[in-house]
Amino acid sequence: MRSIRLTLALETGAVTLPEQGRIAVFRPRAEDDLSMLPKDRVVVVQGFRPDHDAFAARGYATCVAPDGSFGAAIVCLPRAKAEAHALLALAAAHVVPGGLVIVDGQKHDGADSILKDLRKRAEVSPPLSKAHGKTFAFTRTGSFDDWQALPQHIDGGFVTLPGVFSADGIDRGSRLLAAALPQKLPPRVIDLG
Repeated sequence: MRSIRLTLALETGAVTLPEQGRIAVFRPRAEDDLSMLPKDRVVVVQGFRPDHDAFAARGYATCVAPDGSFGAAIVCLPRAKAEAHALLALAAAHVVPGGLVIVDGQKHDGADSILKDLRKRAEVSPPLSKAHGKTFAFTRTGSFDDWQALPQHIDGGFVTLPGVFSADGIDRGSRLLAAALPQKLPPRVIDLG
């Protein structure tokens, strides 16, 4: 579905990619088709190993965290709003000033809500609605620092980030695992489930 919207946006001129510079694609899923993009300029930014490896196997440049600047970025919206804000802040921070940030997501991923939030901060292109989702874009002109993912301390010493499992509170399994770890070192549990 993402490929339908992105292809249509590019074909109709609703979104125009720069002729030069790398294009970061933040958090696409393994099943996403990115063939409408110039593969030699695309860098897939994906920390989830199965999705990361799927794009690497297809010959895309991949990384877990963006490095350097990009001429444009595409943000594939996750369901968690705080995580979506954090991805948009990260994309805006790595796109050259005046660069384009393209946002794509399903309605159930909160595309309408993110569009509304962005309209308060930037001039946003008219959204292209197709296949139960939306694609729209904005030009990087300001800062989105207040949307960055910041560690949050919860439940007696646990630390979490937006979009990870148990972002709102520690789950029983993580609490039991932390309690079972040796007490010589501060326990560190990473729950990405």
